Amino acid sequence: MSSPFLDYVEEQMLLRRYRPNTVKTYQHWIKYYIVFNNKRHPKQLGDDDVERFLTYLSVEKGVAPRTQALVLNALSFLYKEILDKPLGLQLQFQQSKANRKLPTVLLPNEILDLLSCLKPPYLTMAQLMYGSGLRKSEVIRLRVKDIDFDYAGIEVWDAKGGKHRRVTLARELFPILENHINFSIELLKQDLNNSEFRGVSMPFGLSKKYPRAPTDPNWQYLFPSSRLSFDKVAKELKRHHIHPSALRKAITTARHCAQIEKSVTCHTLRHSFATHLLQRGADIRTIQAQLGHTDVRTTQIYTHVLQMGADGVTSPLSLLSGQPDKH
Repeated sequence: MSSPFLDYVEEQMLLRRYRPNTVKTYQHWIKYYIVFNNKRHPKQLGDDDVERFLTYLSVEKGVAPRTQALVLNALSFLYKEILDKPLGLQLQFQQSKANRKLPTVLLPNEILDLLSCLKPPYLTMAQLMYGSGLRKSEVIRLRVKDIDFDYAGIEVWDAKGGKHRRVTLARELFPILENHINFSIELLKQDLNNSEFRGVSMPFGLSKKYPRAPTDPNWQYLFPSSRLSFDKVAKELKRHHIHPSALRKAITTARHCAQIEKSVTCHTLRHSFATHLLQRGADIRTIQAQLGHTDVRTTQIYTHVLQMGADGVTSPLSLLSGQPDKH
């Protein structure tokens, strides 16, 4: 049974243009917080209860620092935006200790094996995550206009932290991406025959500024969903992008197919992108820019492999052919 209160939280977050996965995550932790406090309503709770919950997550559950910070963000949103009762600025709780593991990185031949077990559109999405260092959320939200064939690049908009960056694009993917673009445009033509269809969701308030953009071919998702869906915020019938869970499942299935013993996720391809660039001589600052890291120290986790200075960026996807077969 759904909770009217959590449904209200979801509605308010969607109105504020939070991403669906963020909404789902915040709902999860707010519900956990309520259950932890014997199902008392959050308006009956306060700073002390939040401190106890955050300490419990650190001491008893051993959550990672990033998870604890995410929970604090969720509860801060709850009290400030929903209950109009902001939390204190000096909360006292046991902070989780960093225990960062080195990222899992695949060898080039393992990348080839994994890709050989994927079919479009998931194959292309995986090639972009490895070839351009994109996050899962970034690749599924790509639009037709984001692909720059002239300068072999991809425009990544509103990425983690609301940042924008430009990344390299393997020229080997040009004809494949052109096919995806043509498919997306043909799908749009079919959708326009539906009188209830209202195009794609637009970021922030751009649909008001550019009312024709939702049905403009350039704004269509590069990897559209196979079916139309009802937008909860706009209350309109639209075509969304492929669901992230579908891509995640495809990668997991491919990992088993390729008989790779390592733990492989979508992010593994991004880790492999960064590590393989380092191995081929790319500068750490260049890789930082490609990944969109604010602090170079985040990027330096990949320096466990040999690094040499070099100018320019060549996508590692372009260099897969002719790799020695070694595990």
